[in-house]
Amino acid sequence: MAADRYGRDVLNGSGPPSVPRVPVVEGVIGLVVEDATSGWCGAITGWSKGPDGWAVLLEDRHGRDRPFAPGPRFLVDGALVDLVRPAPAAVPTAPARTASGSIAVSGQRARVALPSRIWVEGRHDAELVERVWGADLRVEGVVVEGLDGVDDLSGRLREFGPGEGRRVGVLVDHLVGGSKETRIADAAMAEWSDDVLVVGHPYIDIWQAVKPSTAGIAAWPNVPRGVPWKEGVCAALGWGTDTGAAWRRLLAQVNDYTDLEPTLLGRVEELIDFVTAP
Repeated sequence: MAADRYGRDVLNGSGPPSVPRVPVVEGVIGLVVEDATSGWCGAITGWSKGPDGWAVLLEDRHGRDRPFAPGPRFLVDGALVDLVRPAPAAVPTAPARTASGSIAVSGQRARVALPSRIWVEGRHDAELVERVWGADLRVEGVVVEGLDGVDDLSGRLREFGPGEGRRVGVLVDHLVGGSKETRIADAAMAEWSDDVLVVGHPYIDIWQAVKPSTAGIAAWPNVPRGVPWKEGVCAALGWGTDTGAAWRRLLAQVNDYTDLEPTLLGRVEELIDFVTAP
C-alpha cells in the first residue's frame, strides 16, 4: 500500500489532526536564534520596550542589531521555538532583623529560661534592654531582672549563688573610675571571678544612653549636684514633673539599636555573650 502523504482524512470523523506544541524558550542574553520568517540570525543582546510591547534585539555576525517581536517564530538549532522574555531576576530580600540588629529567628518558640541572669539597676534599664534586645533574649532564654540599685550587689549574689551554669551579668550605671559603683563591681568580681561579670556605661542614668537626637533634644542637660537627676532633666527640658510619663515618652522614641549610644550597645552584647556561653 502507498503511504498517505497527508495524514489521516479530516472527514473520517476522528477529529482534527493534533498540532505539535512549540516549546517555550526564554530569550536570555547570548542565545543564538534565527527569525524563521526573515532568516535573520544573531545572538540576543537584550530586550527593549516600545509602544507595541517588548522586542528582542538580535545582533548578527556583522555587529548589526535588529528588533523582533517575540513569539513562536524563531529557530534554535533548527527547531521552532516560542521565544519569550525572561522573567525579571528576583531581587534577594535582606533577612529580617531584630531591633538589636541580629538576624530574626522566625517560627521559634521562646526558650525555657536559663539558670543564668542579667541584672540591671532598675525598671527603666530593664525596659530599655527589653525594647531593643527582647527578641534575642527570648530566643536565648535569658531573663533580665531589676535590682533597684547595686548597693547590696554582693548580698544579692550570695543569695543567688553563682556557679557553673549559673552565671550573672550585671549592667551598672555610672561605672567610672573612683566611683562607688566601681568599688562595688570590683568587689563582686573578685569574689566570683569566673561566674560574675559586672560592666557598665558612663552615664548617670540609663536615660542618657538614648541619643539626644532620638529624644528630640540637642544634648542632655547638666543637672546641679544635690538635684535628683531625672527631676532635674525634666525641669530643664520642660517635660513636666511626672518622670514616669517622661520616661514612657522617651522609650517610645527608641525603635532599634541605632537610637542608643554605642557605649551601651557593646556592654549589653557582652553580657548576653557571657551568660549564654557554654
